[in-house]
Amino acid sequence: MTTSKHDFTLRFSRRYSMAHRLTSGAAPACSVPHGHDEVVTVEIVHADNAPLDPATNMLVEFDVAKRRWFEWIDRAVDHSFHLNAEDPLVSYFRTQEPNLVSRLLLTPGDPTTEMRALCFKSKLQNILDAGQRNLVCQRLTIQETPTNAVVCEADRSTMERLLPAGSFWWHRPDPSINDL
Repeated sequence: MTTSKHDFTLRFSRRYSMAHRLTSGAAPACSVPHGHDEVVTVEIVHADNAPLDPATNMLVEFDVAKRRWFEWIDRAVDHSFHLNAEDPLVSYFRTQEPNLVSRLLLTPGDPTTEMRALCFKSKLQNILDAGQRNLVCQRLTIQETPTNAVVCEADRSTMERLLPAGSFWWHRPDPSINDL
C-alpha cells in the first residue's frame, strides 16, 4: 500500500456551470459553444507536513482554507464563458457586449479541461500563498461530465513551465478570470 508523504489532506468540492468552445480542431464537436455542469475538487496539504494544532486538533480551520477559493468559483467561474484568449469571440464581446467581458474566462490556447485545471491550480496556489498559512494545493480535479475528469498534480515548476509567465489572472490571488 502506498502512503502519502502528508499526514492530513483537506479536500473541498464545488459545483459550477460554465460554457466553452474549442477552436483548434482537435475536438470538432466542441467547436460549437456548449456548456457543462462541472465539479472542481481540490486537495490541500501543509507544505511542511505540520502536525495538528494542539489547541484546535485541526490542520487549519476549513473555512480559512476554502473561503476565498469558493468565493472565486461562485462569483467569477460560475456561469462564465471559457475561451481561448485568441478566439474571435473575444473581439465580438469587447465591441458588441462589453458588459459581459468580465464573464469571459480566457486561457492560453483552447480552454480544455486540462488547461483550465492547470490555470485553476495556479490560481488556487496564489490564493493560498496570499493567506500565508503554508498550504499547498496537491491535487485539483475537474469533473467535466459524469464520466470524464482531469486530475492536475503539477507542481510549481511544472505550472511555471506550462503556463505563460507574467501577470496573468492565474498568477494572481485576485478575483479575475481574464486580463482584459
